Amino acid sequence: MDHASRPVMLQDGPEDISAAADLLRAGKLVAVPTETVYGLAARADRDESVAAIYRAKGRPSFNPLIVHVPDLASAQALARFDERALQLAAAFWPGALTMVLPLRDGAAIAPAVTAGLPTLALRCPAHPVMRAVIAQAGLPLAAPSANRSGGVSPTDAAHVVASLGGNVDAVIDGGACEAGLESTIVALREDGRWQVLRPGPITEARIAAVLGTPSEPVTSHEIEAPGQLASHYAPGKPVRLDAAQAEPDEFHIGFGAVTGDATLSATGDLAEAAARLYSLLHAGAAAPHPRIAVAPIPDSDIGTAINDRLRRAAA
Repeated sequence: MDHASRPVMLQDGPEDISAAADLLRAGKLVAVPTETVYGLAARADRDESVAAIYRAKGRPSFNPLIVHVPDLASAQALARFDERALQLAAAFWPGALTMVLPLRDGAAIAPAVTAGLPTLALRCPAHPVMRAVIAQAGLPLAAPSANRSGGVSPTDAAHVVASLGGNVDAVIDGGACEAGLESTIVALREDGRWQVLRPGPITEARIAAVLGTPSEPVTSHEIEAPGQLASHYAPGKPVRLDAAQAEPDEFHIGFGAVTGDATLSATGDLAEAAARLYSLLHAGAAAPHPRIAVAPIPDSDIGTAINDRLRRAAA
């Protein structure tokens, strides 16, 4: 594979999903749509398949990967679920919640997936295409976002091809992703505490409502989950935040009353803004302007997750 060539483009019908599953079983890389962003999937039980993800992304190998499973039973074969984990699975799976749980002894997971940690990040996705691919492959799939490491996450198939080119064997074109932000990651500690390691579509308040206890602040500097690097989601040019007005050399991403060159949401809808965030960062990266400015985003509800991504993009 090389960046100059192009991946095989597949559609989201049964024949192409079956072809994608065959590629995955053979150890190849396939980009698959999920309800959050496109994932770069590979079988999670082989070191060489996981190494291919790291090579394709240019991703630091200390950054753990999320493993996608079809159901709770498959997840329980890989990690230890306590009562809290079962409650969260009942509330939010299938969906945009990733849980970091103790890895089960003897679990068929390549060590590269966990980056040597005793925990595993697990998600049961809701997207029908990703679910069909997992079911057809019959394997847990490691699937970080399908883009070069540190770059802007892909919310449609064209973003994947532009970022990874021939470094991925095939791309299933399932249209635009609904949530547009990576999954919320929550770590359940064995001492009863829990922490949101990465904000996402499922808010901390919704998790607290299920668990009945507040989250602990994240104090560890160890990378336990994807998206924790200080500089991440970067469009390759300087990004200025909280910009009500743009300078002449800036591509301006608007929100609400701030129109900009393109807007995350003219009506100030945070869910729409989340779904459009990466698409507009891609647009800003492709624009002739040397810099990007982003209008102020309220730091509440999904806005917390949007601002988390924007701060890392600007870092």
